[in-house]
Amino acid sequence: MQAIKLFRVAGIQVYLSWWWFLAAVYEVQVRRSAYSSLGWNIAEFLAGFAIVLTHEFGHAFATRQVGGTADKIMLWPLGGVAYVDPPQRPGATLWAIAAGPLVNVALAPLLYLAAVVTRPAGWPDVTTDLHRFVIAVLWIDIGLFIFNILPVYPLDGGQILRSLLWFFMGRGRSLMTATVIGFFGVAGFLALAVYWQDWWFGLIAFYAGSNCWSAFKTARAMLEQEKIPRRMGVKCPSCGMAPPMGPYWGCASCQQSFDTFESGGRCPHCGTQYGVTTCLDCRRSAPQTEWAAGDWVETTR
Repeated sequence: MQAIKLFRVAGIQVYLSWWWFLAAVYEVQVRRSAYSSLGWNIAEFLAGFAIVLTHEFGHAFATRQVGGTADKIMLWPLGGVAYVDPPQRPGATLWAIAAGPLVNVALAPLLYLAAVVTRPAGWPDVTTDLHRFVIAVLWIDIGLFIFNILPVYPLDGGQILRSLLWFFMGRGRSLMTATVIGFFGVAGFLALAVYWQDWWFGLIAFYAGSNCWSAFKTARAMLEQEKIPRRMGVKCPSCGMAPPMGPYWGCASCQQSFDTFESGGRCPHCGTQYGVTTCLDCRRSAPQTEWAAGDWVETTR
């Protein structure tokens, strides 16, 4: 089922999943007794997703700030997902991920101040609903922050942990460690789902578990790739990694593999010339002349 296009801000398209409406009906009904009218329940649910959206824009704008790309945000029943691609460097990735929870930190004192201002003091009954509404939104913000910083991959906390480990352990090992820790978190979510008989935690466990497994397989591939000898004197202009030596690039014309740095970007089988070279580590492309200054065909052979 195709998602709904909501609006675009600074080139970032925001989508809404159709499943979001089912979550809205469920949450509004669960909280119906908290207010004197249904309108406040709807407003609370929408305010919660406004906080989620602001959180995701934090990821997107931080990613762009460090030179990455971000052009899509999806809102769905479990929250939101910002489709971001920061440069494959630990510092850049750390900032792109940490910016989301930092938005929640910045919103908390503002919401607390609003709660103080709207505290009932002999005002009409509607003010009581307003105060309850602000308090609820404040706790939503705090709850989202606490949940997101749990060190469970792919939650923000798990990705922040991975970025910090990256400084000391390297790209592949840091991802492997973060995903293994994440599996323990998934087990915890499953235990809570069974103990509380809460299908919501079951959905979270399924989402986190599937992402952990995918990242685990990616980490294994990274570790295998790190064993390949690297070409000295050449590095990717995006992530700084030296390219592997060997026929690891495929020709789209003849489907043959070749070493693009040995042939200067030209397929030795069919003669197709490629203007850019894709980094096998970060998947970004750039002309070979940008990979290094001087003689880029120098090797360690």
